[in-house]
Amino acid sequence: MIQALIFAAALAGAPTPDAAPALAFKVEHPSTKYPGEEEVADYPHAAANAGAQPFEGDRMWRAFHGQAGVDRVVDELVDRSLADPRISDIFKSHDMVRLRRTLKEQFCYLLNGGCDYSGRDMKTVHKDMGLQNTDFDALVEHLQAAMDHEKIGFRDQNRFLAKLAPMQRQAVER
Repeated sequence: MIQALIFAAALAGAPTPDAAPALAFKVEHPSTKYPGEEEVADYPHAAANAGAQPFEGDRMWRAFHGQAGVDRVVDELVDRSLADPRISDIFKSHDMVRLRRTLKEQFCYLLNGGCDYSGRDMKTVHKDMGLQNTDFDALVEHLQAAMDHEKIGFRDQNRFLAKLAPMQRQAVER
């Protein structure tokens, strides 16, 4: 198992545990615009925009299988949400490239994976979307399914969901 983790860290460009044990699972994720992403007006970038403080240590980052795991979870979360007739309309007018990028940054930041979050604050992002609690619940269902698929332990899923839960008050309007 340790050899597989060292190999995965080496593939990701991270130092091996022999070189820097504390950083073996930290992967820098650029906060730059992806190809195909739409331009947005300038706004202040701040870690507080991520909606919560990151976990301490690297346990949660490792539980999510590093950047590759976070990428898979976010991609599956977005794909499931787009395919769900209950909430797919919410996403129709949005830049999906940017959404995927900023969710990956946010999750990486919250999981203490060494990323910066370059997105806007939760209240601003969700303003005038008319989100309801049922929309938020559907999104959480998809996140849980994506985390199950990534084989993230139940306890770690619950810890992450507890970190995200207060954001519901900032996103839901009615």
